[in-house]
Amino acid sequence: MTTITTHEAKTHLSRYLAEVEMGKEFIIARGKSAVAMLVPMKKPKQKPRPKVGETLDPKWEIPDSAFAPLTDEELKEWGL
Repeated sequence: MTTITTHEAKTHLSRYLAEVEMGKEFIIARGKSAVAMLVPMKKPKQKPRPKVGETLDPKWEIPDSAFAPLTDEELKEWGL
């Protein structure tokens, strides 16, 4: 791991960040005392997005009885 000063870190931050993205790690020191580390972040695992038309809920089926005609009594209850 490479040690850099705060001045170097401020002056060349873009270059150090590019190196960090490639996996390199740096210790940032103020004088001779280490005060921070510049390390790559771990990317959180993303859940795959559903495809168009795909549902996230468990599958369910509509029973055939849902399409059966209403009885005379049910029609009266609805005022039909």
